[in-house]
Amino acid sequence: MTVPLKPVDRMEILTLQDNYIDIAAHDGTAVVQRPTSVDASGNRISIQAEHGFSAVVGLTVEGNTRKVLFDFGFSESGAFQNARALGADLAEIEALVLSHGHMDHHGGLPAFLESLTLRGIELVLHPAAFRSARYIKLSEERRIPLPAPDRNRIEKSGVRVVPARTPHLLVGGALLFLGEIPRRTEFEKGMPKARYAEGGAEKFDPIEDDSAVVAHVKGKGLVVLSGCAHSGIVNTVAYAREVTGVERVFAVMGGFHLTGADFEPIIETTTEALKAFDPRYIVPTHCTGRKASMHIEREMPDQFLLNMSGTKMVFAA
Repeated sequence: MTVPLKPVDRMEILTLQDNYIDIAAHDGTAVVQRPTSVDASGNRISIQAEHGFSAVVGLTVEGNTRKVLFDFGFSESGAFQNARALGADLAEIEALVLSHGHMDHHGGLPAFLESLTLRGIELVLHPAAFRSARYIKLSEERRIPLPAPDRNRIEKSGVRVVPARTPHLLVGGALLFLGEIPRRTEFEKGMPKARYAEGGAEKFDPIEDDSAVVAHVKGKGLVVLSGCAHSGIVNTVAYAREVTGVERVFAVMGGFHLTGADFEPIIETTTEALKAFDPRYIVPTHCTGRKASMHIEREMPDQFLLNMSGTKMVFAA
C-alpha cells in the first residue's frame, strides 16, 4: 500500500548547519543559492560550520509555501544563530522533524524551542530516538556518549511529540517522514561500534530510529533528505520509492555516513547503487565524508552539488 504524497511545485532546502562553509565560493546557480557575507542592510554576517545538520524545508503548492524544520544541529546555538544570520523566519515553521536521536542532530533543539511561538507544534520522530545510554565504543576503555533528546523539556515547551515507526505525512501531505526504514542491502550494516546499555548489559545499537523525509516535485520525481542515513542511503531511497509508489528520483541529499575506516570499504558500492537510481542531483552533506564526497563527484560529475552551511537548494518543477 502506497502513501498519497501530494506533489509540490517547488522544494527549497535551506541548510542552517553543515560541516563545511566557503563564503567566497561565488558559484551560485538557480538551483544552488549561496549565502552572502552581508545581510540586506549591509551588515556583516558570519555563517558557522559544525559537525551537525539542520535545515528549513519549504514546500510550495499552488503558490502556498509551508515550512518544516528538519534536525537542529550539534551545539546549543550554532544552527539557531545561523538561522538568525540568514534571516530565516522561524515563525513560519509548522512542524519539526528529528531524523534520529544523535547529538549532532538534536543538540541545538532547545534554542529553537525557546524561539517557537506556536504551541502544539508537532515534533515527528521514531520512538527509539529517545533511547538512553547510547554510546560509540571505540575500545573497552574509551566510549563516546550519545545523550538522547530531553523529552520532558520538549513537552514542557509546548511541543507535541509524535512518535512514528511508520510513514507519517506532514504539512497537508506535502512531506513524508519515512519512519523505520527496512535494512535490505547486504553492504549497509549500520554503525559497527554503536552500543547502548540496558538492564546492565551492553547491546548493539541498530539505530532503528534513523529516518528521512521525502517530497515529490511535480514532473521531476522524489527528493529524499536524510540526516545521517544510518539505515543506509540506498535502503532509504529504495524505501522512499516503495512507500510513495514514485520510481523517478529527482534528488538525493543528506548525510550518507561513509566517513571513517568502518565505512570507506562501501563507498564504491554505495556510489554504484546511487548511480542506478539515476537522480538528477546528488547532494552529500554532513557525515558523508571527504573521500566519499570526492568519489561521488568523480563518478557523478553532472549530478553532484556541493552543499555547505547557509546554502539553499531549490528543486523546482
